[in-house]
Amino acid sequence: MNGPPRDWLPTVMLLLQREPAVVRVVVAEARGSVPREPGAFMLVSRGGVEGTVGGGRLEWECIAAARELLDDASVSVRLNKIVLAADVGQCCGGVVSVWLDRFSHGDLGMLALARDAAARGAAILSSTIRGAGVEREILCGEQTKLHGSARPRVLRGTAGEVTFLERLDDVLPALWLYGAGHVGQALARIAAELPLRFTWVDSRPELFPTVPAAGVRFRGDADSVATVADAPPGACFLVMTHSHPLDYELCRAILRRNDFAWLGLIGSESKAARFRSRLAREGIAADRIARLVCPIGVPGIGSKWPAAIAVGVAAQLLQVMSAAMTAEGEMVRSLGRKASLEALPSPDCGQESCSTCGTRQRPPG
Repeated sequence: MNGPPRDWLPTVMLLLQREPAVVRVVVAEARGSVPREPGAFMLVSRGGVEGTVGGGRLEWECIAAARELLDDASVSVRLNKIVLAADVGQCCGGVVSVWLDRFSHGDLGMLALARDAAARGAAILSSTIRGAGVEREILCGEQTKLHGSARPRVLRGTAGEVTFLERLDDVLPALWLYGAGHVGQALARIAAELPLRFTWVDSRPELFPTVPAAGVRFRGDADSVATVADAPPGACFLVMTHSHPLDYELCRAILRRNDFAWLGLIGSESKAARFRSRLAREGIAADRIARLVCPIGVPGIGSKWPAAIAVGVAAQLLQVMSAAMTAEGEMVRSLGRKASLEALPSPDCGQESCSTCGTRQRPPG
């Protein structure tokens, strides 16, 4: 596998083709200074380990706990709370809750339903510990509004039950990179390793790598500007093509959409001034023009090496995306203070009986 797995569902299903069971280890909650964020996961099987929850003694302990689940078929799920300093001797000082669940061949049907639900739109997997087992339910439709965050949540009910909620659909931030020149190539190598939905656009498809990295989508359309309409709302855009006129047309098209999260343009202050002046003459509103970021990259990096520029731009992107995730997390925590496990209404996607979202058959009449 090229790098750690980005999506656990297809990876677990693939592993189960050659393994009798796979244990998934997920960072479910994190407080203080911790090695990885909620949602980070690794997969443990007899054949090895894929992914990471941060390394060090924490990961070693998690692998050991996962192997216990592989050995003991009577228990299928655990939620382990780990105080990094006291329990594993790591001086980070934080506290991590780790969700471990075992999947076997008998779970393939549920996994396929979960995969298909995610492909159709917003979907959540709800897993509740019941004794030594787990009760899983796939929520879709209106139910997902209670858990809009990309990060998972642990709900603890008044009766002591514990439920783990996690988004199944593709909630990673989208990055559309325009340009496959030297800086674009260097930046693409970094972006391919980040938790992104990465689309790389250039009208010269021969510049793309022969072997694409996992999770990277190439667009070699002759008309790059036309592809702007295909990007999802809330996407981040980076414009760094071989042509200043093309750069301008792309920026204008993106600003006219006005539903993007961030727009960065490679270039100098003078290029930025010329673009902004021309955009204003063409009637683009000032508040939209103000959203165009140029020059790009974190301050303090003087090198013009393509790789150095790429590192600075990637760091800036991570700052933007982290700020958005923090704001979203605050909103979800606020909602969480108002909602308990009992407050979750029965899932209903509008069908009489749906095996995907868990809606039960309604009584006749």
